[in-house]
Amino acid sequence: MEEIIKLEEVKKTYLMGKVKVKALRGVNLTINRGDYVSIMGPSGSGKSTLLHLMGALDKPSSGKILIDGIDISRLKSNRLALLRRKKIGFVFQQFHLLQRLTALENVELPLWFAGVSKTMRTRRAKKLLERVGLGDGIYHRPGELSGGEMQMVSIARALANKPEIILADEPTGDMDSVSGKKTMEMLEELNSGGKTLVVVTHDREFGARAKRKIKIMDGIIEQEDSESLSSPGRKPAGRE
Repeated sequence: MEEIIKLEEVKKTYLMGKVKVKALRGVNLTINRGDYVSIMGPSGSGKSTLLHLMGALDKPSSGKILIDGIDISRLKSNRLALLRRKKIGFVFQQFHLLQRLTALENVELPLWFAGVSKTMRTRRAKKLLERVGLGDGIYHRPGELSGGEMQMVSIARALANKPEIILADEPTGDMDSVSGKKTMEMLEELNSGGKTLVVVTHDREFGARAKRKIKIMDGIIEQEDSESLSSPGRKPAGRE
């Protein structure tokens, strides 16, 4: 299997006033191209911190993170932003859509930053919104959409630059069960098409759908279950 994300002894410490908070305590993890991974754990376990580090939204306090063989800790901010834009699509619980823009314009935004022409970015954004089932709502603003519809816009935006990796942080957190199921099915369809999918979730039902299931507690990966591995005798993934 070809590695696409690799973490080696990754630690992350935050300062809360004068108090040091150890969010991650030496994580070792390899994610292969095309994997479907869920990361589960209680609030404060470090799962969102781990996802943000994988997505190059933050840098580790120590250790190494490789994305497609590139050590992101060595990259300057402009190179890091370029890597994020080309390699990674993000889906967030709170959607992070710009309220003054239409669904179409929100999806176009990453393409605008990438220097794509108006004609090309509008064409691609329309195709993506049709793909996620929002073809009739492309000119609606976020305030005119349901939570499920806003998440579909968020997924379409994540796909705008054709990333290889999709990172989803609690993508069903504020949804009813029907909208949540539709969101997960859309993400899983992307994985079936070859995208590497990593989902952080507190929802055990949705987390159990992944091919690899990782449990994190107090900043340490305590357990991993995989369809290709049996549980007995397996070495914990975070303590190599």
